[in-house]
Amino acid sequence: MRKLSLVFVAALLFATGNVLANDTEGVEPSKSLSGQITKMLEDNSFSDMESDLTAQVRFTLNSDGEIVVLSVDTDSVNLERFVKGRLNYQKVDISNVEEGKLYTVPVRIAS
Repeated sequence: MRKLSLVFVAALLFATGNVLANDTEGVEPSKSLSGQITKMLEDNSFSDMESDLTAQVRFTLNSDGEIVVLSVDTDSVNLERFVKGRLNYQKVDISNVEEGKLYTVPVRIAS
């Protein structure tokens, strides 16, 4: 019985050690990045006639941490101009900038 409890305590210590050894800094850069993009696109002047617009925005980051918009896939020319004007060459706060990595973010403008 004593050996069984000793094995149980040892297993518990190993499991606890593995959990505490994991990196707890689980903030994914793309989620932080999409939050910053949401803030950049918040104030818009689209009317009720132009509500519920959607787009797929492809961009990359340059070495200075600025967004470089590659394409905006949408049917609305106004939305395309708006997104490019608001995002292109805007500096984002991201710790590990991977220059040249492609990102795709869905954008939806609702009234």
